[in-house]
Amino acid sequence: MTTQTGANAYQRGLELADAGKYEAALGCIQEHLRRTPLDAQALNDAGAILHCLRRSDEAIGHLVKAHALQADSGEIVWNLVEAYLAAGMAAEAASLIETMERMKILSIEVLNRIATMLLDQDRKGLAVEVLLHSRRLWPEQEVLNPILEVIRNKRPKIALFRVGDSLDGALAEAWAFLQERFQTEFCTDQGPDELTRLMQWCDIAWFDGGGSIAVEASQRPRSGKTIVSLRRSDVRDDWVRLVRWEHVDILVLIGSPAVEEALLKWIPDIRNRTRVVVVPNGINVERFAFQPRARGKNLACIGRLSMEANPAFLLQCMQKLRYLDAGYRLFFSGDFESPMLEQYTRHMVQTLGLTDAVSFEPYPSDLNAWLGDKHFIVSCSIGEGQIESLLTGMACGLKPIAHNFAGAERLFPSTYLFNIAEEFCECALGREYDPAAYRRFVEERYPIHEQLRQIGGILNQLEAEIDAQCPVAGSDRSAVGIAGIPAPQGNRLRAGGPVNAAGL
Repeated sequence: MTTQTGANAYQRGLELADAGKYEAALGCIQEHLRRTPLDAQALNDAGAILHCLRRSDEAIGHLVKAHALQADSGEIVWNLVEAYLAAGMAAEAASLIETMERMKILSIEVLNRIATMLLDQDRKGLAVEVLLHSRRLWPEQEVLNPILEVIRNKRPKIALFRVGDSLDGALAEAWAFLQERFQTEFCTDQGPDELTRLMQWCDIAWFDGGGSIAVEASQRPRSGKTIVSLRRSDVRDDWVRLVRWEHVDILVLIGSPAVEEALLKWIPDIRNRTRVVVVPNGINVERFAFQPRARGKNLACIGRLSMEANPAFLLQCMQKLRYLDAGYRLFFSGDFESPMLEQYTRHMVQTLGLTDAVSFEPYPSDLNAWLGDKHFIVSCSIGEGQIESLLTGMACGLKPIAHNFAGAERLFPSTYLFNIAEEFCECALGREYDPAAYRRFVEERYPIHEQLRQIGGILNQLEAEIDAQCPVAGSDRSAVGIAGIPAPQGNRLRAGGPVNAAGL
């Protein structure tokens, strides 16, 4: 009888809502919820009615509960986004964009409404992400290009200083990410005049890899923000001690906590002197063609051959593997760090009888094609210097065999690691060979979007600090002031108005 009474109250509530009698309808549905508090559809309908009564905060409370109970409901998600927008909670609405896209209920109109509200709230960083998402899904929106340019011109200027003059791999992805969102310049001349010019021009100076240029910059008077990003291979030499870390706003450690462990030997109090953030490695798997290859005997080693890359140990491993199976071959791709190392490495190839089994080639213009006939990606590096090469090979479907350097166990499963030459051979000769699993590991563990998301968060934080330091009046980084972003006609979903739930 009680259940029947509750059901009758719920049905009566829906009928009253259809008649526009929202207060009475709400009372009936709330009576039903007192008896059945975990009814996701009833919570959704109560939220819809509260929204129509302009009681957005209460509506959100009901809809959040409904979503927690029934996360796969597109109706609930749609209503929750509408309620968030009615309450001015644009960031919360933005957090559901990927969910809406996955459910195929996302529209241009919703994305651009969210972006407009974010701009009105002067949340430029998140607004840019939403607009870029909108342009990516519907590239015909030419109106977005000038709007994005206006926003970029009101955001901080970023200068990137890099040890060396090349941008490739994950760093190239990060640079493209920055260029879409900020005014940027890349320093190709590390002379003092160029350093002075860019330091005066930029609001955020980013020193990737540290080095002497980071030391010099940290010792100059500075009104803007400074970032230093380091990998494990960058933490060497005395420059680390010479940086005035109190003048560095954020130290970004790329890869794993092993970078900080190495840094602590030079600067034990680093966390007392600057903010430290660990950002994971990342790789854009879409740039690398997966090939469900059959097992074979060709090993690839990619990247600059340096003392840290440890090619001598790899040749010793190869010599033992060839003793067990003479069909295996090793292909190096990359240049040598020094003539002496090249002479020694080539001498070892001859001395160990590997002339017919080992080849040295320049870094290929088409890496996908070069890896097409390879089966293993190998590294004997003493640190994380070749991790991007390992991940690239895995993304293409190659089985990884990596020397167990300090911290490697936090980056790879133990089955991919070896300590001695005999274990190297076991990895190469073992029966396990699953190209799809290697690709999946990279996709799940090291997606580039997660690295870029964290980089974006760091820059948004610094942007907020810069804006807070600027007086609102007269600041050229004050609110963007865009009145709205037009939505094209013919949207798949109904735009605006009351929440459309339960026939309301």
